[in-house]
Amino acid sequence: MSTTSGILAVDIGGTKLAAAVVTAQGEIIRRDRVATPARAPWATLSALIKRIQAAASDIDLVACGVACGGPMKIGGTEVSPLHIPTWIDFPLLASISELTGLKTYIDNDAKALALAEGWKGAARDCANFMAVVIGTGVGGGLVENNRLAVGRSGNAGHFGHIVVGSGMGDLDDRPCRCGGRGCLEAYVSGPAVERETGRDPMYAPMNLKVRNGILLGRAVATVAAVADISRIVVGGSVALGWGEPFFQAANDELVSRSKLPFTTGVSIVPLGLGESSALIGAAAVALTSIAS
Repeated sequence: MSTTSGILAVDIGGTKLAAAVVTAQGEIIRRDRVATPARAPWATLSALIKRIQAAASDIDLVACGVACGGPMKIGGTEVSPLHIPTWIDFPLLASISELTGLKTYIDNDAKALALAEGWKGAARDCANFMAVVIGTGVGGGLVENNRLAVGRSGNAGHFGHIVVGSGMGDLDDRPCRCGGRGCLEAYVSGPAVERETGRDPMYAPMNLKVRNGILLGRAVATVAAVADISRIVVGGSVALGWGEPFFQAANDELVSRSKLPFTTGVSIVPLGLGESSALIGAAAVALTSIAS
């Protein structure tokens, strides 16, 4: 008989799919990952999930928590992640519930990151903060008074679609995958940088890393004024790969644009849990839903 219980955690990203078993204390005890395929992502994801379940036969899995890019309907009943264009209104909740036989809880990947970083990471001492993911796309999860903001349709926190380019100043008004123009994601996401430079975002020139840090700082200044937060925690392979020059430029721009008394002292920091943050966040999606 199993003496250990855990959450089956699933992270659905634009470049990787990951699954793990996470304890109620936030410890990862089994994990696996694969590249996100251009075609048939569900077949690859379902095989990964079943593989983790088989490896955790000695563990009592009490629920499944899933982190996935948006937009999505409340509860993840249908998802249309911009980074997986073949999924349009994909019935993710029913698909994973049927596959695993577990009660399943789904939320936006950046919201999951916020839960993880507020629980065990770089925002564990903050009641009001935002977590941002900069990778294949750009997302956000807003926490106010220790509660995750949900919004009217469950899509609060789409930070990547703050408009930073207007076509009237120092930026072109470039189109975004969402159908709008001038969105932050259209400049700083991995695919946007690759289109602009013709190279992997990790090898972007220094001037572009700095420019994108400035754009992040501008967007954060808007959120800081509107939401009265104390910290922005940033994750995602693209942002973390750009390192100190990117974060320094972001913080310098934030300081230069934040003049209201309650916006001074806001900081932009890297996430505290590294690559584990997404899976711990997915588990936290389930754990907080069970507890509520």
